[in-house]
Amino acid sequence: MTPRQRLQATLEHRPVDRLCVVLGAGGQTGIGVCALHRLRQAVLGDHRYVVKVHEPYQMLGLVDEQLRQALALDVMGIQSPYTMFGFKNEGWKPFVMPDGTPCLVPARFNVTRDRNGDYLMHPQGDLTCAPCARMPYDGYFFDSIPRQKPFREEELDPKDNLEEFAVLSDEEIRYYRQEVHQAYEQTDYGIYFTLPGTAFGDIALVPAPWLKDPRGIRDVEEWYVSIVSRPWYIKAVFEGQLEIALRNIELLAKALADQVQVAFVSGTDFGTQQGTFCSVQTFRQLYKPYLKAVCDQIHRLTKWKVFVHSCGAIYPLIPEFIDAGVDILNPVQCSAAGMDPKRLKREFGRDLVFWGAGVDTQNTLPFGTPDEVYREVRQRIEVFFEDGTGYVFSPIHNILSNVPVENILAMFKAVNDARGL
Repeated sequence: MTPRQRLQATLEHRPVDRLCVVLGAGGQTGIGVCALHRLRQAVLGDHRYVVKVHEPYQMLGLVDEQLRQALALDVMGIQSPYTMFGFKNEGWKPFVMPDGTPCLVPARFNVTRDRNGDYLMHPQGDLTCAPCARMPYDGYFFDSIPRQKPFREEELDPKDNLEEFAVLSDEEIRYYRQEVHQAYEQTDYGIYFTLPGTAFGDIALVPAPWLKDPRGIRDVEEWYVSIVSRPWYIKAVFEGQLEIALRNIELLAKALADQVQVAFVSGTDFGTQQGTFCSVQTFRQLYKPYLKAVCDQIHRLTKWKVFVHSCGAIYPLIPEFIDAGVDILNPVQCSAAGMDPKRLKREFGRDLVFWGAGVDTQNTLPFGTPDEVYREVRQRIEVFFEDGTGYVFSPIHNILSNVPVENILAMFKAVNDARGL
C-alpha cells in the first residue's frame, strides 16, 4: 500500500498492510522546533539543516520530506497561509530559541523583550501594537496575553467576536487549491488540512492573538463564565460563525474535491484532567448543533473525514461527537479520567478512527526512560490496532521541545517494530 492508500483504508476501517503513522501534519500532532532539530540530527546526521517554525504560537517545527521518508510517515499536512499571530508563513529569517537552538521563522515574526527577558509577540508583526503573546525567557512556546477591554453589559455586541471570521478570498482559495494539488500530484501521502473558522469556542482562539485590537469577550475566564451567564451571546457568535463556515466549506469543497482525505474541524477542548468542561446537556444545547451542521455540510459535499481534537476526560461526550458526525477523534488522552484505552476501543472503535493515544506526552515521553517509552507505545498499539485498522499512531499531543531525543527515538523504534520495519 502507498501511504495514501493506507490512510484511506484506515479511515474506512478496512484492513491495512501496516500501522498508519503521523508526525507534524497539524498543530495537534506536531513537534517542538528544538526537539525536531535534535531528532533530525539523530536520524539523518545532518548538522547544517535549520528547521523552520511553521506554527509560532506553539513553536512547532516543519517536518521536511527527507525526515518524512526516513521515519516512514504516512500523512502530509497542508499548512495554513497565516499563522496564529496573523502574519504569513513566508520570508524566512534566523531566530535562536532560549536554549540556543537555531531555527528559521517567518519574516513578520517580530518580538521584543521585557524586563524579565521574556519574548513578547506582536500581532501581525506590528511592533506599534500591544503584545499579544509571551514566551518565557527560558521557555519553548507562547501563551496569549489577555487584551480584554472593559465593557458594559448592555453594550455587548456578538458582532465584535465575529470580526475574525470572513468568507475566504480568491487568493486564499487559490493557495489551498495549489498546495493541495501539488501534494496530491507530487506525493503519495495521505493529505490532511485545517478548515478555517469551524472551531466553535476554541479557547486558544478566543483571545484572537492575530488581531491588532480585538473587541468583544476575549478574556478566557470571562468567556467560560459567559457560557452560563450569557448563553445568548455565545449562541449569537456561533450562529454568525456557522453561516460563514458553511460558505467556506462549500468553496473549499469545490476547489479541493477529493484530493483531501482529512479535514481538521475543531480543536475546542471539552475536557480537563478529571472531567468535562461542561455537562452533556450544555454540550447538546450550545455546541453540538453547530458541530453537526459543519459535519453534515462536509459529508454532503465531500468524501473528507471529519477530524476533531478535544483534550481531557471526554468519555461522556464521545457518543455526542459520533452522533454529530465526527469520524476521527484526537488526541485520545488516555491519562485523563475515564479514558481507558481498552474501553475506548471496545465501545467506540467501530464508529471512530482514533488518531493519537500513542504515548503519554505529559509524563512518559518527557520524563520516562527510553524503555518505559518503548513499552507504553507497544501497549497502546496492541490495544488500538488490535483489529488491524481504525487507528492512526501519533503521541497524545505535540512533542514538546524539551523531550529527550532518546525517548523520541525509542517511540519510533517501538512503532517500527510493531510495523515490522
